Amino acid sequence: MLYMIYSEDVANSLEKRRIARPAHIDRLQKLKDQGRVLVGGPLPAIDSEEPGDAGMTGSLVIAEFESLEAAKSWAEVDPYMLAGVYHKTTVKPFKKTI
Repeated sequence: MLYMIYSEDVANSLEKRRIARPAHIDRLQKLKDQGRVLVGGPLPAIDSEEPGDAGMTGSLVIAEFESLEAAKSWAEVDPYMLAGVYHKTTVKPFKKTI
């Protein structure tokens, strides 16, 4: 089943993101290579695809997992979570309609 993983950044997360980004992207790439990612990406702090120093406010990943618990477990050890980029993550089942 698909699950939405919505993560919210701490204030002033840009530098923490820069440091943890390679490990974060590598982990997402592995899911993508397994054909499990529907969509994933950051949430810019301003109305721009390249927000520069404004940074990001969070991230959204919609991916396939065996269960809600598996999705939560995966999210809990995301490199951004471990690096203190995220202060809150919400994981919910997602049903693709369109």
